[in-house]
Amino acid sequence: MILVAIKMLIGDRVKYIALVAGVAFAALLITQQAAIFTGYALRMGAWVRDTSSADLWVMDEQVEHTEDFKPMLDTALQRVRGVEGVEWAAPMFKGFVNAVMPDGTRQNVRVIGIDDATLAGGPPEMSQGEVADLRTDRGVLINAAAKISLDRFDNPRLLTVGDRMSLNDNEAVIVGSYHASPEFFWEPVFYTTYSRARTFDTSQRKTLTYMIVKVKPGLDVNAVRERIESSTGLAALTNLQFDQRSTWWIMNATGILVNFGITITLGVVIGLLVAGQTFYTFVLDNLRNFASLKAMGVSNPRMVGMMVVQVTVVTLIGYGLGLGGAALTGSAFASAGLAFAMPWQIPLLGLTAVLISCVLAGGLSMLRVLRLEPGIVFR
Repeated sequence: MILVAIKMLIGDRVKYIALVAGVAFAALLITQQAAIFTGYALRMGAWVRDTSSADLWVMDEQVEHTEDFKPMLDTALQRVRGVEGVEWAAPMFKGFVNAVMPDGTRQNVRVIGIDDATLAGGPPEMSQGEVADLRTDRGVLINAAAKISLDRFDNPRLLTVGDRMSLNDNEAVIVGSYHASPEFFWEPVFYTTYSRARTFDTSQRKTLTYMIVKVKPGLDVNAVRERIESSTGLAALTNLQFDQRSTWWIMNATGILVNFGITITLGVVIGLLVAGQTFYTFVLDNLRNFASLKAMGVSNPRMVGMMVVQVTVVTLIGYGLGLGGAALTGSAFASAGLAFAMPWQIPLLGLTAVLISCVLAGGLSMLRVLRLEPGIVFR
């Protein structure tokens, strides 16, 4: 009966292709939209995940995300270092600075200042040079993916290692470049030392934006985190907590969660309706064939088994094509710099949604088949 079910399925090539295409379209919509949303969500806390040297992040209690700069007094650093269980704590500056490029172009950039002595909290991977090159006079590191174009030169080119620029009227020299995970925010990011970053931003008295903390080996990170909060009155977060806080705040504040939620929901609903309706139409078009089988004595359980085979074949083929299409378009998106990420949960979610749709459509259609009078084939 399995062979009969498959022959019935592929007997009409046009209907079979339409059925598979409907399921593939549903799978493409569901997985592609979910992967784009996931890509944006992962970018929101990318900087936190890249700063792997930290066990804890200490900041003002009102900070809501990575770009919400609420500086603290420098004395807070010594208070954190004195908390039991802290192996070391390093200062970090992060803020917006007005930059003047070598060709005279002005733009806002983000500057991250890391501890002069330890260079803790530096970029995750170097492309040119070393992190230690920051100790060079006026040295800064540029993101290799920044692609800042110097169009005002007679021979336009990209900003690169060796170029000099001005940060708040202070000369800076690019001594290296680094690789980092793509972020949600688009301004170029430059790394330098903490003391040098303070000279770049003289607009406010407080310059200590964050502190990264390493917990002594063998101690519970959450216990140390609670001690820091209780003794200093500051917020102390693990990498995961800071990542999640930034992600949820940005998604809620910008409306990304609602907008993508609507898009994904519409994609799921439209995709499921297309897949379900296509499969239901296929069954109705084959009612006479099912009636013939019942007239020949095929039992209802066997008819249900045939339907299960047809649903499984169509779902797997259509879903595979749809998932492949989503992966190909995602690869094109990623190469163009757009957000796209497809962890294993998304293909599983897409398969479950499409399978449920086809099973529901097949189940509704099967009710017609089970109630079918075999005599219809003789009319």
